[in-house]
Amino acid sequence: MYLNTHTYYSLRYGTVKPEELLQQASRLGVATMALTDINSTSANLDFVRLASKYSVKPVLGVDFRNGAQRQFIILAKNNNGYQLINEYLSELLHLKKFEVPDSAKNIANTYVIYPFKNEIFNLNENEFIGVKLSDLNHLKFSEWRFQLDKLVILKPVSFQNKKGFNTHRLLRAIDNNTLLSKLPKSEQGEESDMMLSVEVLKTMYSEYPQIIENTQQLLANCSIDFNFEKNEPNNQKTYSGCAELDFKLLRKLAYEGLNYRYKRIGKRVFERLEKELEIIRQKQFVSYFLINWKILKYARSKQYYYVGRGSGANSIIAYLLRITDVDPIELDLYFERFINLYRTNPPDFDLDFSWRDRDDIMNYIFKTFKNTSLIAVYNTFKYRASVREIGKVFGLPKEEIDKLSSGQFVVNKLDELSRLVLVYSKLIKGFPNYLGIHPGGILISEKPINYYTATYLPPKGFSTAMFDMVVAEDAGLYKFDILSQRGLGKIRETVDIIKYNHPTHPAIDIHDIKRFKEDLKIKIMLKNAKAIGCFYVESPAMRMLLKKLQVDNYLGLVAASSVIRPGVSKSGMMREYILRYRNPERRKDAHPILLDIMPETYGVMVYQEDVIKVAHHFGGLSLGEADMLRRGMSGKFRSRDEFMKVKNQFFENCKTKGHTLELTSEIWRQIESFAGYAFAKGHSASYAVESYQSLFLKAYYPLEYMVATLNNFGGFYRPEYYVHEARMNGGVIHPPTINKSYYQSYIEGANIYLGFIMLHSFEVKNASKIVTERNKNGAFLDLDDFIDRVTISLEQISILIKVNAFKFTGRNKRELLWEAYMKVNKVCLEEHIVTLFKSEKVTYKTPELISSTLEDAFDELQYIGFTLESPFKLLTQPINQQLFAADLLNYVGKIVTVYGYYVTAKKTVTSKGDLMYFGTFIDSKGDHIDTVHFPPSAKKYPLKGRGVYKLIGKVTAEFDCVSIEVNQLEKLAIIQDPRYTDAPTQKAG
Repeated sequence: MYLNTHTYYSLRYGTVKPEELLQQASRLGVATMALTDINSTSANLDFVRLASKYSVKPVLGVDFRNGAQRQFIILAKNNNGYQLINEYLSELLHLKKFEVPDSAKNIANTYVIYPFKNEIFNLNENEFIGVKLSDLNHLKFSEWRFQLDKLVILKPVSFQNKKGFNTHRLLRAIDNNTLLSKLPKSEQGEESDMMLSVEVLKTMYSEYPQIIENTQQLLANCSIDFNFEKNEPNNQKTYSGCAELDFKLLRKLAYEGLNYRYKRIGKRVFERLEKELEIIRQKQFVSYFLINWKILKYARSKQYYYVGRGSGANSIIAYLLRITDVDPIELDLYFERFINLYRTNPPDFDLDFSWRDRDDIMNYIFKTFKNTSLIAVYNTFKYRASVREIGKVFGLPKEEIDKLSSGQFVVNKLDELSRLVLVYSKLIKGFPNYLGIHPGGILISEKPINYYTATYLPPKGFSTAMFDMVVAEDAGLYKFDILSQRGLGKIRETVDIIKYNHPTHPAIDIHDIKRFKEDLKIKIMLKNAKAIGCFYVESPAMRMLLKKLQVDNYLGLVAASSVIRPGVSKSGMMREYILRYRNPERRKDAHPILLDIMPETYGVMVYQEDVIKVAHHFGGLSLGEADMLRRGMSGKFRSRDEFMKVKNQFFENCKTKGHTLELTSEIWRQIESFAGYAFAKGHSASYAVESYQSLFLKAYYPLEYMVATLNNFGGFYRPEYYVHEARMNGGVIHPPTINKSYYQSYIEGANIYLGFIMLHSFEVKNASKIVTERNKNGAFLDLDDFIDRVTISLEQISILIKVNAFKFTGRNKRELLWEAYMKVNKVCLEEHIVTLFKSEKVTYKTPELISSTLEDAFDELQYIGFTLESPFKLLTQPINQQLFAADLLNYVGKIVTVYGYYVTAKKTVTSKGDLMYFGTFIDSKGDHIDTVHFPPSAKKYPLKGRGVYKLIGKVTAEFDCVSIEVNQLEKLAIIQDPRYTDAPTQKAG
């Protein structure tokens, strides 16, 4: 009886979750129901999947509207009709301006329902008029009463109760950006748009039994079928069009890859290769491998750098096809983690590209493969944002909204309106707000994407499915992950920079990982954690872990990459791993079975496959049951649920095996801590390969690598810190300079010229003008020459002068500013017209002005964001620093006073909910000082952003890592800005 129901995927309109809608239908005896979200099919597949659980027959359709104005509803008679509806909705959503016409397109295998109007118009055989309860009185006097065969019940359902209606009105006000009191009736649904029992609904239409019968017949004629039980991939089935040819090609490519990958090919390699090939064929994953191979073959043809990672890195076939660079034989990677007969979904390949190359790869995929789309993500209402939005529509003043959103209030002292804001903010928390794009997921389907859903067109122009990856996987559509990362951009650009900065050096083979693994310089860097800027190993936490482990080899780095993950570290296993790594005696504490399963990690679970091994060998779970744990560790599903499904079986098996309850509980606690947080070993190994590439470049070409780091938007730290690191490695840092700088930073020998991109408020077009003119007509001679050749406003040229971009002229910048003020119009004029003769420049007598290096520092702070001078030089009182970072190991257990410039801090919350910090500072020599700020100290002496701090605390050391437990800190004052004071200035030299 229900032809028009909405979930909260009718964005900023509906208020009911899909499952709640089905639960209510089941309670009220509704046997068949059509889901028709407004201009959306996001909930449709989930609705169909859940419907059988509530004994409801699902019907699918779309409520086509312009804003809140319903134009018509289209229902699918079958799957073909549903696909055609999706095509039609996609067609409209892909238009630059979305607009639904007055009448529906003629679509096969569908029913169209128009809203009731008094005027009569011609209807096609599949078209009907929907009569709402509020239309029944009008029907008595309408000509439609003589065409009852064309009328059906239209009982919209958008919310469950009065509170749901109030929430709906708030969502409509948010959508219309208006006060709730000013929300027009036309922009909201009716308060009666709730579900009634079938019997009550029939009673209300009892005067028109034919309308009831029409409605029931229409629903009876509709059926939809998506088989969610088959567990078969619905990705593109074949690569070549023939499954047998696909397999022959896969085998051929694998065997061709042997000579590229191995100098000596042993029996173990062939056995593993054949075993994998057979299971890949049985599980119908052949095309999945070949499609990944095809994408990366194209990438190599364009000389794009990439990293293949994910669980697929456990596969020798992936290694031989050059999808990954990780040798599963060398690392003894667990094959069953990658793929087994119980695994229903394909192995996961995350393909990372430089951010510069990724869009071209995406274009290639969309052009090469037929049924392709991106995946959506649901951007939801967050609580604090909801408070702000609802506060606005209630008309609360900004101060009140700020107070509510920050949580700085006492509930009992709030007025009724403010309390309502909090109540409804909690209600809409988690509601989908708008559709976004998954950062890298691409679907390549056997059937057209519209078979499953409609698509929309985000700004980048790639067609995007209207559901997320969880729904996609429920439908057997497994994504290809095409991701971008800055690390690869840094590697690629460094190699390019080396070519022009060291033209006589031999070409670098950045893929010569075996050589890098044995490089003594890299070993020393790793052991001493000198890896700032290097992929995945530069953060303070990773730096300290490397020191604690004294890692100097590839396998150690692979383990460290996984040990640092939350699942391992928070469970206490990271500390235990460090203890066993450093102390062979401690390894005897491991349970014999666990030590036998995981000798490489001393009986400590570090990787995803360790969990599967322990579950299988220690807990007696089948590989099918262990695969549930794998899904739980992926973080893509409801992680804890996957673990709970096998918990009882694990405990029962352990009891049968004779393990004590205490031991079983402890092992299970460790297993459960991996939910959503673990790395597969192959994944960690892939990260370690990229880390080694970064480490090699940093070891031998540190300045080039730092420039590439700046040009690829840094890494873990702010740009300032990478400039500092370049200086520590012998770089001479120059501000943006008109005769040397480009849009991005540039290196010449040891001289690094910051790019114009580093300048705040400096326009991109002006950077382009400067570089273009310089390339065309040579270096600028002086300020006059620059003004003559580049059209630029006074405001913009002032920025350049203030950061010493004209330092080559040898003139004081205050004089240059005065001269520019006299010679440059305050607004940018049209481009200069080139003439045969240059007009003579008017010369002004410049007054004698002075500026200081301290003024330079404040100009740099304003326009670059940090000073190229040492920040210690800006203090009002020079510090008498006698203790430095390098000395701290001699003061363990003692209270010391040190001075450090703030780099970064990691906030964390204790088990009691108290805030604490882990800080990183640098001393005046440029070395690290690591600090711990426990809750009492963090509360009494909070960090106050960038600056030099006086730090007082106790020196502690653990596994050769020194830190200070801070008891007191003070942010030191800096001098007054000399640009705005009459204080005497130091004349620039």
